[in-house]
Amino acid sequence: MYFFISQLSISDIILITDIVPNMLHILLHNRATITFAGCITQLFFFCASETFECLLLTVMSYDRCVAICNPLRYTSIMTSEYSVELSITSWLLGFSLIFIETISISMLKFCGPKIIDHFFCDLLPLLEIPCSDTFIIQFEVFLQSIPSVFIPTIIIIYSYVNIVLNILRIQIHTGRQKAFSTCSSHLTVVSIFYWTLFSVYVIPRRGQASTMSKVLSLLYTVFTPMINPIIYSLRNKEINKAIYDLIHKYII
Repeated sequence: MYFFISQLSISDIILITDIVPNMLHILLHNRATITFAGCITQLFFFCASETFECLLLTVMSYDRCVAICNPLRYTSIMTSEYSVELSITSWLLGFSLIFIETISISMLKFCGPKIIDHFFCDLLPLLEIPCSDTFIIQFEVFLQSIPSVFIPTIIIIYSYVNIVLNILRIQIHTGRQKAFSTCSSHLTVVSIFYWTLFSVYVIPRRGQASTMSKVLSLLYTVFTPMINPIIYSLRNKEINKAIYDLIHKYII
C-alpha cells in the first residue's frame, strides 16, 4: 500500500506542476496567454495523470480487497514484483490512451476566437472553440473513458462490495473496526476524486454554469492532490505523534 501511495504522490506532483503555475499567473494578471503547443502539452499531462490516478485507485482497491478478503495469502499475491508490474501497467496505459486522444485534438482547426474560459487547458472548454467538427474527438473520448473510467469504477465498486461483505462476517467488533480502518483512507480519496470527475465530465448538467465547472475543476486539480497526503498521513502513528507533540509544544 505504501508503494502505491508513493505512486499516487508522483501523479499528484505531476498534476500540480502542470496546472498550478499557470493558474497562479492567471489569478495575478486576471488573464494569460499560452501557446498552442503549451496548451496541448498541458492537456496531455493533465489527462494522463488523471487517467493514471483512476487506474491506480483501482489497483489500490484490489490491494485492499485482497488484504481483507484473503489476509493469509496477501503477501504471496501482492508481491513487490506484482505491485511494480501493476503500477507500470497503469502508467503505460494511462499515457498511451491520452497520447492518442491528444494527437487527435492537436489536428483540429482553430480558426475562430482562441479564448478558453478556464484557468487551464481542460478538455471540455478546448472542444468548444475549434471550427472543425469535433464528433470524432468526442467519440474517441467516450471510447477512451471505458477502460480508464467506467471499468475501473465497476472494479472499485465490486471490490468494496466484497470488502463490506467480509467485514460484516467478522464477529468481533474490534476486528471489524480494524478491517474497516485499513481501507477508510482509500475510500475517502476515491469518493472525493470520482465525485468531482463524474460531476464535470461524465454527467455534466445541461447549461452548467462556467463558474461551477471551474470550482469543480479546482477540486480535483488542487484540492484533491493537497488533501491526499493529509488523509493517508492521519493513519500513520508516527506522524500523528509528531503533530501532537508539535501542538503540545507551541500551543498548549
